[in-house]
Amino acid sequence: MVIETERLLLRNYNVNDSDDLYEIYKDEETCRYLLHEAWTDKTRQQEFIKKLLSSDLINKGHISLGCFLDDKVIGDISIWSVSMKDTMEIGFVFNKEYRNHGYASEAINSLIEYLFNELNIHRLKANLDARNKESEQLCKRVGMRQEAYFIQDFWSKGEWTSSCVYGFIKDDLNKKNGNL
Repeated sequence: MVIETERLLLRNYNVNDSDDLYEIYKDEETCRYLLHEAWTDKTRQQEFIKKLLSSDLINKGHISLGCFLDDKVIGDISIWSVSMKDTMEIGFVFNKEYRNHGYASEAINSLIEYLFNELNIHRLKANLDARNKESEQLCKRVGMRQEAYFIQDFWSKGEWTSSCVYGFIKDDLNKKNGNL
């Protein structure tokens, strides 16, 4: 999958992208709300890139895309099929050095257009740690709405955390683009 925007390129990973991914995931602040800890060595990096390139993930409806700015991975975006018909879930993380420049919004907006127009999905959802205000704001910026808030529903990194679910349906894209 390849998606081009004004400034960015979204594409599947290759083995040459692993150092840029390590730069993203070695940061404790970036990994605070993720399911895994920050990477402390290159072993995690190598395991992760092998997993991303594995045909097993792709066969299960999981797509991982690098968000590239000038041939550098500045973001990691994953989408995967869920059990509901024509529904996908999205997860994303961006290098802290490239935040506040509109790159994440640009990337996610272009991916939303692709998913709804090219793959013809009906619904996209994001499940966030409720403390992750940056991701929550990104969801809102791209037109997703909060649909649920679950209090202390997930055990993560030694504590109960709350989560919120954001959603976007095909009709939202039509409204956003002035087609309704």
